[in-house]
Amino acid sequence: MKNNCLLEKSIRNIPDFPKPGILFRDVTTLIQNKTAFKKSIDLLAKKYKGRKIDKIVGVEARGFIFGAALAHKIGAGFVPVRKKGKLPYKTISATYELEYGTDTLEIHKDAITNGEKVLIIDDLLATGGTVKAVVDLITQLRGKIVGIGFVIELVDLHGRDKLKEYPIYSLVKFRGE
Repeated sequence: MKNNCLLEKSIRNIPDFPKPGILFRDVTTLIQNKTAFKKSIDLLAKKYKGRKIDKIVGVEARGFIFGAALAHKIGAGFVPVRKKGKLPYKTISATYELEYGTDTLEIHKDAITNGEKVLIIDDLLATGGTVKAVVDLITQLRGKIVGIGFVIELVDLHGRDKLKEYPIYSLVKFRGE
């Protein structure tokens, strides 16, 4: 796709971050580029417009940026999922595995009601562990997940495998380098 070329060129590559051997895909440069950022939101909106989505769930932290902008554009509510201890009201939590341990995500207990149509948005799909935890949270609240959208997908890490029961849409796909 031609549109994705602009997005791909707007993503900075940082070798050996956060550790040697990792090529980090930095989406902050895309956000700084007003044309690329607008294009990313427009492409996501085109994909999900008309789906009668009630809530967009954005994953801390860069998922907030894309999720909130998309929620505004398509007329949905926005729900943040945060790391443990960051939300002020009653929460439910899900713990997930990282390559170096575990982490916990939380959502307000009243953020999603039974049967609401939910779209999950995050900046990056790598191994899928983080978003799988978000899926678990939404499922606990009995929301109906209609899709999961990403700006970047690192194809070689097979994150889709953990999320295969849901439709996934990625704007830019990177294969190993």
